[in-house]
Amino acid sequence: MRKKVIAGNWKMYKTQADAQEYLQEFLPQLDETPEEREVILCVPFTDLAVMSRNLHGSRVRLGAQNVHWESEGAFTGEVSAPMLVELGVSYVVIGHSERRQYFGETDETVNQRLKAAQAAGMVPILCVGETKQQRDSGQTEDVILKQLAIDLEGVEQSRLVIAYEPIWAIGTGDTCESKEANRVIGIIRNQLSNSDVPIQYGGSVKPDNIDEIMAQPEIDGVLVGGASLVPSGFGRIVNYS
Repeated sequence: MRKKVIAGNWKMYKTQADAQEYLQEFLPQLDETPEEREVILCVPFTDLAVMSRNLHGSRVRLGAQNVHWESEGAFTGEVSAPMLVELGVSYVVIGHSERRQYFGETDETVNQRLKAAQAAGMVPILCVGETKQQRDSGQTEDVILKQLAIDLEGVEQSRLVIAYEPIWAIGTGDTCESKEANRVIGIIRNQLSNSDVPIQYGGSVKPDNIDEIMAQPEIDGVLVGGASLVPSGFGRIVNYS
């Protein structure tokens, strides 16, 4: 049975003080959240230690936003899987479009990061998706299938989450129509050897569209950006109906 996975990606927002204040408002909202829903907060590296302490004993799992493929070495500015595991990180976002667009991430480096995360015992959240230009030219399926073919080589699908994030919908306010997101996620699932991999939708997910998104049969959760920064809003998303 596929797990429902709701993850917030804070991106480069919130100091440690901000994070603690956020949890004071957010955690009480989980009292009514169904047990089968996995709730994750993927926070900046500087927040991981304080979040780990404050989430101890709660039902929220801690996630990071990137990981290097080597366990140590001369890689200034990078963070390794053992460093994340030491802080209690369970999940890590890999291949987000912003990493691909701004920081030179390729499908080959995504693949290496995925395998490193799994080897350390973390569950990677693999992000795939197309640009507006690619969608307008009818390349959506080809782009995503190419990403998956390279990204997932040698990756264990029993310990994996995939997020379909159409790049044109991230942070723009434009949400992919839920039926179209459902269709693309179905295509992704057909490429997998394990049909139980949870597949999320990401891209301008908000409290006022979460119910419609989660009503789609192929969508197993959401990867939420801006709307996860507001505890009341993210609480509404986690407690979708």
